[in-house]
Amino acid sequence: MQFLRKKLESSPEFPRIAPFAIYALLGFFQAEGGPARYWFYIVKTLLGAWILWEVRPFVQEMRWKISWEAVVTGMGIFAIWTGLDGLYPRLTTLDAGANPFAQFGGNSLVAWLYLGVHVVGMAVIVPPVEEIFYRSFLYRYFVNTNFLAMPLGQFHALSFFVTSILFGLMHPDRWLAGIICGLAYQWLVIRKNRLGDAMTAHGITNGLLGLWIVWKHQWSFW
Repeated sequence: MQFLRKKLESSPEFPRIAPFAIYALLGFFQAEGGPARYWFYIVKTLLGAWILWEVRPFVQEMRWKISWEAVVTGMGIFAIWTGLDGLYPRLTTLDAGANPFAQFGGNSLVAWLYLGVHVVGMAVIVPPVEEIFYRSFLYRYFVNTNFLAMPLGQFHALSFFVTSILFGLMHPDRWLAGIICGLAYQWLVIRKNRLGDAMTAHGITNGLLGLWIVWKHQWSFW
């Protein structure tokens, strides 16, 4: 714990990169099938919450903000994410997704526990993890390695598009929607000159998507 605190204090980059790196690494090792897949995701979400709590004092811009732009953007990206699905080629084979009812049974408390954790994780943990990495760190670092010297609201065309494309490519099964998503969230950061609105929009998108997945049993969207 003390070692982590020292690393977080050592540079402004580390607290913005570490949550994303840890979350991505855990996702890479996540099992593809069997009950371990579900328990691993629950553990990953709890670890994600813990690391966010640890970095919070060192990432001042990681504060949720609500605005009408954030709400409209979040809802609009949800509509785009689901509406464009299947209308453009994928860059990878689509995973069938994790169906906890098939694994644990339709009335299983474990299945509902997993669904609850997954939706909350999507809506509350993933947004700050990704926003502090892409929109706060990477977007500004491409322009100036002393990234804190660049205001969040400063527009830089090349970084604006490169960062959004990278964000989209991290979602190879829905890369086009991911790029549009990245552009929209980065626009919010620039427009409001703060990160919190993009976190809120991201949380709304993911929360609506999670509820839609459970309602429609569209597990491949996980």
